[in-house]
Amino acid sequence: MAKAVYLVATKGELSRDFGFRDQIRRSAVSVMANLAEGFERGRRTEFHQFISIAKSSCAELRSHLYLALDIGYLDQETFTRLHAMTEELSRILGGLGASVEKQKG
Repeated sequence: MAKAVYLVATKGELSRDFGFRDQIRRSAVSVMANLAEGFERGRRTEFHQFISIAKSSCAELRSHLYLALDIGYLDQETFTRLHAMTEELSRILGGLGASVEKQKG
């Protein structure tokens, strides 16, 4: 996901809107960074919390994609592809969170 967002953000008007470009990239990176940080902490309660934060970052990224589409930074095909990725990732994170929640005990 992060790689796809980074590649898209190097093209067109989005690449020249430095603030928005950086924000959309940060939200994509935040998803994987929060998973890594939560897992590394070694406790299920903290991992669950960071999964929730990662899922929220995924929603933030999705909102940025809508804005990028609305202002013409993304074409419909690119938006649809990236949006589908965020939806799938959100479902996976939801399932992972539910599994970790059950194991917390």
